[in-house]
Amino acid sequence: MAQRLHLVFGGELVDPQKTAFKDVKDIHIVGMFPDYASAHAAWKAEAQRTVDNAHMRYFIAHIHRLRDAELAGSATEEMGD
Repeated sequence: MAQRLHLVFGGELVDPQKTAFKDVKDIHIVGMFPDYASAHAAWKAEAQRTVDNAHMRYFIAHIHRLRDAELAGSATEEMGD
C-alpha cells in the first residue's frame, strides 16, 4: 500500500482573501504526516494558535497526490537520472 503523506505548512499572507505568502522565506513548515488525521490535528493546532492574526493561514498539502509511481516521469524528472 502506498504511503499517503501530508505536509502541513503556513505563514502570513499578503491578503487574507488570497493564498499568496507575504514572505516565502518565512513559511512555517509544521511537518510531514503519514495520514490525513494526524495532519489535520497538526493543522488545527497551528490554526488555533494563530487565530488572532487574520493574515496567518495554514494548509495541508496532499504530497501523495503529487507523484504517482505508475505514471511515466516528466521531462524535468528524467534529466536528473
